[in-house]
Amino acid sequence: MPVKRVGPDGACHLLARGETDLVDVRELKEWLGGRIPGARHVPLSRFLADPRAHCSRDGILFVCAHGLRSLQAAAVAQSAGFDVVYSLDGGLVAWAAQGFPVERG
Repeated sequence: MPVKRVGPDGACHLLARGETDLVDVRELKEWLGGRIPGARHVPLSRFLADPRAHCSRDGILFVCAHGLRSLQAAAVAQSAGFDVVYSLDGGLVAWAAQGFPVERG
């Protein structure tokens, strides 16, 4: 089954329901430059080394800068047995462009 891709509006609705774990797979420098509030930082390389160690349940939304690394992480999570996974289409760039909040620091 292909990974479910959601845009910023869809991601906002998923997060508002409180049933989705938000995992940011960017590198630390990117993370420190800005992130979606409530995101958990797990760099892609660490995630790929042991995906089950970084997923505790179904309902995971992966985010990166533009949506490519998050798509890869979501596909790996599906392969590891998680059924409800999403990738933020357009990544943090699209999220911020639509005016959604970004934490810095």
